[in-house]
Amino acid sequence: MTATTAAAQVPPSGTVSPARLTWLHLKFQFLETVRIPVAVLGNMLFPSLAMFFFVVPQSDVAQNPVYATMAVAGLALFAVCSASLFTYGLGVAEDRQLPFDPFVRSLPAGPAPRMVARILNGAIFALFGLVPLIVIGWLFTAASVTLLQLLAGVATILATSVPFVLLGMAVGYSLSAKAALPVVQVVLFPLAFAGGLFLPPVAFPDWLNTLSQGT
Repeated sequence: MTATTAAAQVPPSGTVSPARLTWLHLKFQFLETVRIPVAVLGNMLFPSLAMFFFVVPQSDVAQNPVYATMAVAGLALFAVCSASLFTYGLGVAEDRQLPFDPFVRSLPAGPAPRMVARILNGAIFALFGLVPLIVIGWLFTAASVTLLQLLAGVATILATSVPFVLLGMAVGYSLSAKAALPVVQVVLFPLAFAGGLFLPPVAFPDWLNTLSQGT
């Protein structure tokens, strides 16, 4: 074995681990997002306003522990799915149009750290959007859960959002920013409605009820 070959097999002292690269990408993306306060506030306020307008005024729902808890859970899931589709669908499409993006993709770190950081960043802001919604449900409705049920519910919602994350990324990497926005809007609301987030599936026509239960 020559000295040149041996030296080539020794990792350079400045090598950065994938975990470190992921953390750096996550930090950068998080700071980039919070520098636009309206994006953060919009993600936090939308489900809260929906709770105030559509659930709290209806005493039959707000004062029924089962219905109120279901309403909070449904709006929480809608908030996370909406954030996932818009963050990854529109956000990825906008990033692809930036002049700096081709340079970042050409770096030897590879796509994995940036991709994982993008998913984690979206999950963080999705959780931010759940905080005011849970507080409103706790203060103004009869919704009631134990701490274990709350943690299990949040974990379930995040797990359920995975298909929407993948769908959003597919839209973002396939379309331009101008095309991604209407596509995300067209995809989100029919899926949310047919999935029973606005009305219980038993209130649908038989064919839509069957489709909703099957998917």
